[in-house]
Amino acid sequence: MQPLTEQDIRASFINCSKGEAKRLAVPRDLGERPWDDLDFLGWRDPGAPDRSYLVTEREGRLVGVAMRFQAARRGFLHRSMCSLCLTTHPRGGVSLMTARKAGPAGREGNSVGAYMCTDLACSLYLRGKKALETGARFEESLTLEEQIERTTNQLAAFLDKVSA
Repeated sequence: MQPLTEQDIRASFINCSKGEAKRLAVPRDLGERPWDDLDFLGWRDPGAPDRSYLVTEREGRLVGVAMRFQAARRGFLHRSMCSLCLTTHPRGGVSLMTARKAGPAGREGNSVGAYMCTDLACSLYLRGKKALETGARFEESLTLEEQIERTTNQLAAFLDKVSA
C-alpha cells in the first residue's frame, strides 16, 4: 500500500458525512507505518473504544469505512477466526465489525458486518510481522501471495456490501 496522508484518509470515507470524516481520529504515526506490508490501513479510535476505521486502495482510488464493534464477552477458552485473514484469536481478538451502508440505505440505518481482527492488523499477521499473543495461524498450502489475494478479495466483498 502507498503511504497515506491525513487528508487522503479523511477524503476516502464512503459511509459517513464529510463532517464526521473531519472529526474522526486519524493515526498520528502515519510516517512510521509499515506501508509495504499493508494491504489496508486499519485502526481503532483511542477516544471511542467501540469505533474503528479502515482505508484501502480499490480500483485506483482510496475507499474508507467507519465501523463499530462491541467488546467481546466470550469465555476464556472461546476462540474466533477473522473472516479476512483467517487468523484465530482468543477472547476479544476478533470482533463483529459493522459498517453503516453508504448512501440512502445507510441513512435509513442499514448496515453490514464481518468478523475481523479487532486490531485490524490482518496484513501483518499474514506476513508474520506481528506476533500473536495466544492465537494461531493455520498452516496453509497457499502461498503468501495467494493468502494476500484471498484477504483482499474478502475485504473487497465487504466493501461491495457497504457501498451497495
